[in-house]
Amino acid sequence: MPSFLSNLRSRSRASISTAKSGRSFKKESNGNGNGNGNGHATEQPNGTSAAPRRNQSSSTLNSSAQSSTPATSEDATALPVPTSGTPPLPSSRPPRPAINTQKRYSLNGMASASTSGSQMSMNPSSLLAPRVLSVSDGSWVHQQVLLVFGQIGEPSHRPLDGMVTVNHHQGRFPPTPWPVSDCYFKALIHLEPGWNRIRLDFSSPKVSMGSTSVPAHASFLNINYLPLNHCPPLQLAIILGSDSPATFDVMPDRLQREGNSLELAVKKFRMSAYLWQAFTGEQMNRHGFGRRCFRFEDAWEPGTLSFQDWGKGQFRTQAKVHIIRSNKTVAQIRDLDLAQQYDKATKKGGLFSMAAEAVKGYFNIQPGQTQYVSCLFLDTTWDTAKKTIRGHAALGGGDGDLQLAIFGSHALQSYPSSIEEVWQAFQDCTRTDTAFVANDLNDSGSNWEAANIGIGAHLHETGHLFGCPHQESGVMLRDYVTLNRTFTCREPYSTRTKSPGQRLILPADECKWHRLDVLRFRFHPCFAIPIDAGNIGDGSVQVWTVDNGQGGVIATSKNGIAWVELYTEGDNVCHYWREWPDIENQYPRQVALIDSELRGLLPKEKQKSKLKLEIFSAGGGKHVIEDFSVLSNQKNSRVRLPDGRWGYRGSKLGYSKMEDSEPQEVLLESAYIQTKLLLSIKVYHGFAVDGIEFIYEDTTSQLFGKRSGKPGGSEFVLDTRKGELLMGFALRAGLWIDGLQILTTLGRKSEWFGNAHGGSGHTLIPPRGYTIGGISGSCAQWLDGFSVIITR
Repeated sequence: MPSFLSNLRSRSRASISTAKSGRSFKKESNGNGNGNGNGHATEQPNGTSAAPRRNQSSSTLNSSAQSSTPATSEDATALPVPTSGTPPLPSSRPPRPAINTQKRYSLNGMASASTSGSQMSMNPSSLLAPRVLSVSDGSWVHQQVLLVFGQIGEPSHRPLDGMVTVNHHQGRFPPTPWPVSDCYFKALIHLEPGWNRIRLDFSSPKVSMGSTSVPAHASFLNINYLPLNHCPPLQLAIILGSDSPATFDVMPDRLQREGNSLELAVKKFRMSAYLWQAFTGEQMNRHGFGRRCFRFEDAWEPGTLSFQDWGKGQFRTQAKVHIIRSNKTVAQIRDLDLAQQYDKATKKGGLFSMAAEAVKGYFNIQPGQTQYVSCLFLDTTWDTAKKTIRGHAALGGGDGDLQLAIFGSHALQSYPSSIEEVWQAFQDCTRTDTAFVANDLNDSGSNWEAANIGIGAHLHETGHLFGCPHQESGVMLRDYVTLNRTFTCREPYSTRTKSPGQRLILPADECKWHRLDVLRFRFHPCFAIPIDAGNIGDGSVQVWTVDNGQGGVIATSKNGIAWVELYTEGDNVCHYWREWPDIENQYPRQVALIDSELRGLLPKEKQKSKLKLEIFSAGGGKHVIEDFSVLSNQKNSRVRLPDGRWGYRGSKLGYSKMEDSEPQEVLLESAYIQTKLLLSIKVYHGFAVDGIEFIYEDTTSQLFGKRSGKPGGSEFVLDTRKGELLMGFALRAGLWIDGLQILTTLGRKSEWFGNAHGGSGHTLIPPRGYTIGGISGSCAQWLDGFSVIITR
């Protein structure tokens, strides 16, 4: 059982107390001690990211390595604790407001708060009943632990400190107290699937609490929690060496107080993951995308989210933390230095590859079953002699069927292990000591700062796992050094900034996800909610140079175009972008990209710079234009048809890099000769697409590519009696053209020719007002370049 306050050596100066039952939470003055260390930290700029190699020093808050039964007396009393081979645990636990569970929802004959109206006070005459500002009453949410921000009274009239106690639905989760600072509070609320009726009680030694069983200052909040079990989960995993003792770095006093067992590591990692989720869900809502968020794989097991459950055997549904034993020893893991991640010759032996191998083996990942896994290396350690962190790499990314993030456990001791510890952990000024633990980049000189770095930097790598690159600000830069502000209203002394902290932290002061990160999450399968339109097709983006009088390009996608990012010469992160709004949950399937309009988004000094575009679809697809001026120049992309009209080549698939690859181009005679009728299309294929032959009514034909592969090819006949015409193609392509499917104006599709599962998916259908005029590309042993020529 943790002891939040008896052994907590340093705190913020503010005093926060509660008068319930005459007990108080009291902040004490900061302890002494300091920590220093050096280290180096870098991140790879793209691909699988690399976050800094962190020299982190920390000392977590009160969590117990042993289970015990909480005391039931009114005061914090001594607890008998088993001592089988572990250090003795503290003799006290943090006091909390007394709550009569039998009367929690009893109003002594008063009518209960309405469940259909707005948030109501139990005592309508109370002006100090908690008011939640961040979540409206009756809201639907999709996460088990919800972050709320609220207010007591009017800060401009009489700023108050005190405590808000969250009483959970029907008392099925223990009550949790949260500090009120200058009339504001932030709290985490544990939810159960379905309807949740939460009661919030305010108490303060400066305010009369009344003498009846009805709380003098209380209100209700009604929340609907809908788990999104149709979405792929974010898996949580702890990786151990084959001979690992399953312990982590910890300060001596904390080792004695709470231990450093695997059981405790699971609690801390799980709690940190719920903080990721609560933070992200709130950020998504602030950006206007509802309370969507990633989910975890759940398990029915002894609950750890509240320390009041420890030792009771109380089972709950909570995030599963997988324990993976690697085939590498602890020494081998620690010898895989972070520098290997940047050496192409040794990268295969790096921690990221080692983790990927272990994860793939553990989950038995099959082709087409993408897994999203965020891992913690428990055997990370601070090498006091070399002043470096061993067995740690901060990386995120992946491809194919595994999206992976990895991070070390060097700051794990500073993490909260339960909901009750969250605000305490982010107020803990205890200095870290590099004689025992790391001080990451000298930014983790105290426990609360170490928690920021550890939890926040791991979230940064998880952002890479979800496809986020580095950004100009936010979590994907390094703003997670202020992650604590999301969960507390006061900030203590900072060793990083050498400042006394900030007395009041409001939402505008908090850490954030960048808008471009949020846009990626909006269309990520792990963030889907029931009202989202289902993905249509493959989500790919195609671009077409057209003669619209403005030197523009048309971008198309079956799922709609969501936004475009602009990069000027020398930019390594995006500073300028344009979004398209959805109309009735549908994004525009075709947008015009006009050179002058896009350059108008740039500052004047950059408007003549080389412009790179990244175009994103609502289906998660992306198309990169390295030099927009080259693409929009019609001279480079247009071709004259025999009847005098212009045709325009679309964006090319395939790399045209195979040996003996030669360019090819076919202008369809049916596109410029009215008497020519296209009867059928024959595709030559094997494990890739070798060629396409267009067969006409007059028995003539045109061939693009080669007649190889399957003898005689595979023929798809058009129903010309019904006026069926060729509309476009669906392709699977990477380095070459793996597979091809024919699409017609009657909505018919051919079978897949070639490899239907190779490469990535693309749909080539001309924009509105245009038809197919030909095929352009290249061919070697088989097709390794393919684009459609369109014409009016």
